[in-house]
Amino acid sequence: MPRHRRSTLTLLSLLVCFTITAQNGDWPAYGHDPGGQRFSPLTAINRSNVSSLKIAWTYRTGDAYAPKDGSKPTQFEATPLYVDGTLYLGTPLGRIIALDPVTGKERWSYDPHVNKDAGFGDNANRGVSTWKSETGQRRIYMATIDARLIAVDAQTGKLCPDFGENGTVDLRKGLRMARGDYSDYEETSPPAVIGNTLVVGSGIADNQWTDMPSGVVRAFDTVTGKLKWSWDPIPQNPAGVGADTWKNGSADRTGAANAWSVIVADPARNLVFIPTGSASPDYYGGERLGDNLFANSIVALRADTGERVWHFQTVHHDLWDYDVAPPPLLFDIRRNGVTIPAVAVGSKSANLFILNRETGEPIFGVEERAVPKSDVPGEIASPTQPFPLKPGPIAPQKMSAEDAFGIDAADRDWCRAEISKLHSGTIFTPPSLEGTLQMPGYVGGQNWGGMAYDPTRDLLIIPANHIALEVRLIPRADLAGVRTSKRERRIDGDWEIAPQHGTPYGMMRRLLLSPKHVPCTPPPWGALLAITASTGEKKWEVPLGQLSPMLPAGSGSISLGGPITTASGIVFQAGTLNPAIYAFDVETGQQLWKGDLPASAKATPMTFLGPDGKQYLVICAGGWGIPGVSPLGDYVVAFTL
Repeated sequence: MPRHRRSTLTLLSLLVCFTITAQNGDWPAYGHDPGGQRFSPLTAINRSNVSSLKIAWTYRTGDAYAPKDGSKPTQFEATPLYVDGTLYLGTPLGRIIALDPVTGKERWSYDPHVNKDAGFGDNANRGVSTWKSETGQRRIYMATIDARLIAVDAQTGKLCPDFGENGTVDLRKGLRMARGDYSDYEETSPPAVIGNTLVVGSGIADNQWTDMPSGVVRAFDTVTGKLKWSWDPIPQNPAGVGADTWKNGSADRTGAANAWSVIVADPARNLVFIPTGSASPDYYGGERLGDNLFANSIVALRADTGERVWHFQTVHHDLWDYDVAPPPLLFDIRRNGVTIPAVAVGSKSANLFILNRETGEPIFGVEERAVPKSDVPGEIASPTQPFPLKPGPIAPQKMSAEDAFGIDAADRDWCRAEISKLHSGTIFTPPSLEGTLQMPGYVGGQNWGGMAYDPTRDLLIIPANHIALEVRLIPRADLAGVRTSKRERRIDGDWEIAPQHGTPYGMMRRLLLSPKHVPCTPPPWGALLAITASTGEKKWEVPLGQLSPMLPAGSGSISLGGPITTASGIVFQAGTLNPAIYAFDVETGQQLWKGDLPASAKATPMTFLGPDGKQYLVICAGGWGIPGVSPLGDYVVAFTL
């Protein structure tokens, strides 16, 4: 049989097997299906009974940890998988755990012995992946925070000895510009699985050096762990596509542009979709002049070869840390009687692009609009940026001093005075020496929590953040007099400072909060919205969560973690600072239920049909690691009727 014929039959078989599994109430991938729709066909929990959900069991991993040196604590952001009657999850310290789905009791766990005091930049894990061979052997894969790709047997939790070196592939090997510091190069998201291939990106620390490790995307064989292909988002062939967008040889000495979010797959088209972030460093691009393809892009690659099929750049020459942070989402649009295969691509910028997933062409149109120039010596900002004609921004993209909010008059006056000092006006106002208001801030618009899709109602469900950032560049000579800090991300108003070595400037940034630690942006500070996918029109928007119980109802909360939808018309969403998970009516946005949690849940939930015939809702509640606001947790919580 011809090779391409065998490949086609294999892909079709995988699609059939996946469809059967999904219809049986499993949750076999991070986004439920390979394309990340996060839609469950289950209906046992519905709008009439969701208010009766109760906690069925709680499991504690024991892996919540705050390093003694003050670097970032663990971030338990996992979405468990459910296949073959077992729940599988990963922890920030690299453990893989199998749980009984009805009782929550541990069946086995594998510990890779991650150095928990290494000072990782993100210290997060969003879950594991799974694959089943033709002979029925199931494997669980995890990309650990210290950059190991591990395969274990799903039945026993033992390492698969034929994978890599006794079950492990060292992902730090073979990197362009690898650095010695383990905390500079990490893995936080589960590998994508397509056919017999695992595809992995990487997490790379922001704002430290221009020559951070390369953001290479690599594919490995599911059985042997052997490298199949690699693709560098920074073009290394001077004659290749995109090379001319890196001026003065900067492609050779620039790192990152990495895919740290979740990669999704289209098995029928043999494609994987790679969401990339900014090149190093984030806030000064004078050492990497040009548009910087393929940073801040969505790139479609052939799953079996790594060949680039198409690309679309969401931000040219990024100066704002506007990564393509949300996982892409694959779905079909019906327009004028024609079915169009589509991909939804979100960004921290709050722009949402809906593209033809076969060609990368915008379905609703995109226009290049003029944006402000930079006045920083050595910097040349892109004169234009792409904006989708539809949908509109999913969060505010500008703010003035007159818009400032305060919990009282003094708070509001402080916010107005602070904003008045800053360069501001519109999105894509470049960082400056005097200080710039960035709206949205580095938390986004959208972040890694991503979005969900309800195919029966043609709705994209999206959480959004409405919080501004203050950022300024610091001349290298002045850095010695500025307090330095770990690479922690603060939401208490304190400055985060980073050196940006290799450039003339360091940077400092903070979320724009008042002296009473309330956002200067008008509430709600977090929202959940629905967009009709076939028209690009917003259907509804509601506040999401509560930043503090002392603040007015409806003020919303910053959120990191995404939604899921079910065939019964429910959206489940957590991710907020307050310790809760919510159920909303997918058609109206009406809140139907709120479930209290032992810690806030900076994660995306999942749902499955258990062997006892009950539908379960599961969320990992790990907290945010903010003392006095959202302490660490290590809980896995299951709800049922």
